[in-house]
Amino acid sequence: MEINQKDLLEIIDFALKEDIGDGDHTSIACVPKFAKKKAKLLVKDNGILAGVELAKIIFNRVDPNLKVEVLINDGTAVENGQIAFYVTGSSRSILTAERLVLNFMQRMSGIATKTQQLAKLIEDLPTKLLDTRKTTPCVRLMEKWAVKIGGGHNHRFALYDMIMIKDNHIDYAGGIQQAIERVNDYLKENNKALKIEIEVRNIDELKEVLSVGNVDRIMLDNFTPQQITEALKLIPRDKYETEASGGINESSIRDYALTEIDYISSGALTHSYQSLDLSLKAVDE
Repeated sequence: MEINQKDLLEIIDFALKEDIGDGDHTSIACVPKFAKKKAKLLVKDNGILAGVELAKIIFNRVDPNLKVEVLINDGTAVENGQIAFYVTGSSRSILTAERLVLNFMQRMSGIATKTQQLAKLIEDLPTKLLDTRKTTPCVRLMEKWAVKIGGGHNHRFALYDMIMIKDNHIDYAGGIQQAIERVNDYLKENNKALKIEIEVRNIDELKEVLSVGNVDRIMLDNFTPQQITEALKLIPRDKYETEASGGINESSIRDYALTEIDYISSGALTHSYQSLDLSLKAVDE
């Protein structure tokens, strides 16, 4: 994914402000002002490493004089006991950056690990694994970045970059036809070129969508693999992209992908992962 540096730095700056406040008083009190030391990022778990590039940016934001020596890059499978990188420079600066670096890296590595576990189950099939908007508020950028590192693909980033007509939109609009027509009118009136996706809950809703048309992708929500197979027989594949969603996990994802659906989206990538155990430790020199 393309990382917006301005947005990235805003998140980092806010997180540092939240953590530091008017000063890292423990480090200031305990550590001599001009002391310089080295620390290592120790991996204490098995999984996919993510957040190394982000860590470099955080260290630089805290103190441009900190030097990071990367040994293991983002997206690499790691094991307990490996060292991902060294950081050298002001002892106070290293201590101040430590927790934010770990908080992001542990979570991003967990997401990347979860993503790769699922992606590997369907890697020989054309179906693409997507994330969702079920992310932690204010750090979606980092979480979707981690999905890409783990081998997944990003769905829309937010509400502004794609039209996604879900069940509540349909119900509030008064029906499928009304929702689709209003969306197309809105895009035309406002000169916006956004893709349109619509969610359907059953075959009857699918048939109605197909009769109205004017959408780009159809999401089959909470369909079983067998129901998706039947639904795909009705959908002109050269006209519409297709997506499966709803409770798809490790035990079922391959069955869904075998239907030849174009996309499978999973909120679990960013809300049901286990953080990777990482630690920043001082190095005796």
